[in-house]
Amino acid sequence: MPELRPEIAAMPGYHSPQVDVPIRLNTNESPFPPPEAFVSEFTEALQDVSWNRYPDRTASRLRDRLAAYHGVQPEQLFVANGSNEVLQTILLAYAGPGRRVVVFEPGYQMHVQIARILGSEVIVIERNEDFTLDGAHVREVLREVQPHLVFLSSPNNPTGQCDDESMIDIIGEATDAMLVVDEAYAEFSSWSAIERALHSDRIVVSRTFSKTWSLAALRLGYLVGSSDVIDHLWTAVLPYHLDSMKQIAGELALKFTDDMNERVSLIVSERERVQTALIELDVDVSPSSANFVLFKTRRDADFMWSALLDHGVLVRNCSSWPRLEGWLRLTIGTEDENNAFLAGLQSALEKE
Repeated sequence: MPELRPEIAAMPGYHSPQVDVPIRLNTNESPFPPPEAFVSEFTEALQDVSWNRYPDRTASRLRDRLAAYHGVQPEQLFVANGSNEVLQTILLAYAGPGRRVVVFEPGYQMHVQIARILGSEVIVIERNEDFTLDGAHVREVLREVQPHLVFLSSPNNPTGQCDDESMIDIIGEATDAMLVVDEAYAEFSSWSAIERALHSDRIVVSRTFSKTWSLAALRLGYLVGSSDVIDHLWTAVLPYHLDSMKQIAGELALKFTDDMNERVSLIVSERERVQTALIELDVDVSPSSANFVLFKTRRDADFMWSALLDHGVLVRNCSSWPRLEGWLRLTIGTEDENNAFLAGLQSALEKE
């Protein structure tokens, strides 16, 4: 076989166990399917696709709809196959071999994974014990290493917490790097960096249709930034990268914002109920502003994961991730799914 790049050979893949169980609460998906009207309109729209023609390379109609939704200009939007391809494209344009990328740990694993695949040097700044960031420490490290790109998630996955918005100013004052604010869970968050991104060539915001839009199967994401930055991304991405089906689905989904907002409210209400129940069970909880909850019990994480699986509930075991020994992550599901999780958890905690 040809010799593999050594950094790829040494790198573990990104895995999320998919076990055949009644209740899957491990990948931060929406527990609700998209509205029936969306499915019907999407199916009908596919009849008009010119299958023998390449898709619109710049997804102009989808970007027009997104621009109207966010109150921005179409040229301030880039779209791709899920937020991971969005992140990959921004890294292709502003990172890569010989360039440094800063991440905060614990954080989203794909930031590190994609950066290293592309040959970037990854520098980790650790969060405090309560998963917050020390602004003075962040400023000091950034001034020392002078990275080319910095990732900041709001809310942060897997901790669920929102960093203070002032962190954007701290990062901007300490370095000239491109700041990528990953807002995969933005609809649950208390603030967004989109307005800042529109008026800066050093800030971009990544979003996704996978979570609150109930379209994880679609793999559609987008990025908001200055038109100059967006122009560079169209150069870095492969031509005709976004197929016609995704573009149509994204356009149609934006007609159902009321349904999305209603689901967000339901999930937030369930999240608060579950967090309260966990605390009453004497479980450590990382306060969440997302659609998931990071928690830690007095029992071994592997034992708890297996015990919940025995009850037909699959959660994410984060114990092997940096700084997360003993922690598990629960995606907020429907009321019945959450009740099943809590019952299974209580049973596992009471086991001898």
